[in-house]
Amino acid sequence: MGIDLRQAVAGILTLTMFVMLGQMIKRDHFDSLQDKLPGEAQDVQVDNANLIEKDGLVKLSKGSKGPWMKDSPELKPCWSRTTFDGIEQSRGYVTFSLTNGPEYHVSQMADAVVVARYLAAALVLPDIRGSRPGDERNFEDIYDVERFMKSLDGVVKVVKQLPNEISIRDLAAVKVPNRVTEDHIVENVQPIFKSKGNIRLATYFPTVNMRKTTQKSSVDSVSCLGMFGTLELQPEVSEVVDSMIERLRTLSRKSDGLFIAVDLRVDVLENKNCHGSGTNVAKSCYNAQEIALFLRKVGFDTDTTIYLTQSKWDNSLSVLKDIFPKTYTKENIMPEEKKGKFLEFEGSELEKVIDFYICSKSDVFVPALSGLFYANVAGKRIALGKPQILIPADIPGTSATVTNYLSPYVAKKNHLAYACFC
Repeated sequence: MGIDLRQAVAGILTLTMFVMLGQMIKRDHFDSLQDKLPGEAQDVQVDNANLIEKDGLVKLSKGSKGPWMKDSPELKPCWSRTTFDGIEQSRGYVTFSLTNGPEYHVSQMADAVVVARYLAAALVLPDIRGSRPGDERNFEDIYDVERFMKSLDGVVKVVKQLPNEISIRDLAAVKVPNRVTEDHIVENVQPIFKSKGNIRLATYFPTVNMRKTTQKSSVDSVSCLGMFGTLELQPEVSEVVDSMIERLRTLSRKSDGLFIAVDLRVDVLENKNCHGSGTNVAKSCYNAQEIALFLRKVGFDTDTTIYLTQSKWDNSLSVLKDIFPKTYTKENIMPEEKKGKFLEFEGSELEKVIDFYICSKSDVFVPALSGLFYANVAGKRIALGKPQILIPADIPGTSATVTNYLSPYVAKKNHLAYACFC
């Protein structure tokens, strides 16, 4: 009688679980890395009853297989048109590019809007540049231009291009830190702008910390608008994302159409050296086997549908698919007629946009990787009323309560989004 390979792999994983019973593995969530993700490991060690009943953050969804949670009501922006004074006559131009994926785009846009507003400058519609040479696109290839310009009407003047008489070579290059402050603009940006008249802005990221602060600033409302109220997908891209989500829900009939999105990319895992784990070192990433064990231990059924941000299937992901057979990448669920354009090469801006928005709209989001993708997906999910963001961990024992692993951004309501939405 032959041995089924999946049964053999499952048996090995089960044995691994029992071995882990004898190990007191410290819960070193990658959230504890201050320059990686905000929060400490103990941030998610919350009392379940208080979390569900007192804080009202999440409610367990009844009648579904697994520890699914109900969505919260979608939050409303705290900013409004009445909070902004009229636009001063524009003095010069601020240009910039959106780079490295939508998780960076939202932060870059927020900083550009804040700077242009403070300087009373016109903001030039940005282009989009990927991390690969040649991956350059117009703004309208991904985002809705008309909605973008309308969102900033009365706040910042937006022009589609520089006047012909201004050469790109005449622009002064200025770098600003993510979440730029009014003081930084006054000390480091305004003098250059007054001297040169036009600047090219670039945001750098000394940290990916997206926790809200107690300090209030006159630029807070503008920053919130820039981050959460300006970028919407153009119709074709939005339709592709929606069709992929609908496909995932169709594949999830046994769980009432609910599915999990996991940010897991093999090339990044290899660069971060995620093979193996230590008991005294905080982890910044988790591999496919660790994600499979985590999801099973917190109670997700093996029939659960999982979407991975990995571009194309890699053999190292098989261990996850052995436990959760309904595990898919983009190539499995994207409409065939769209693959030529949207999957032209791995890691393109279009691929990253698809991943960002599917992870933002999934029923559960699990970041296997630390970084800005997790932080800004979390912000978008909070605004959409989708709080089930689970931070993976090496769990000792065979089971655990899912609410113990909620992101501290949600459990402690300390994400910047909570300062922007009411």
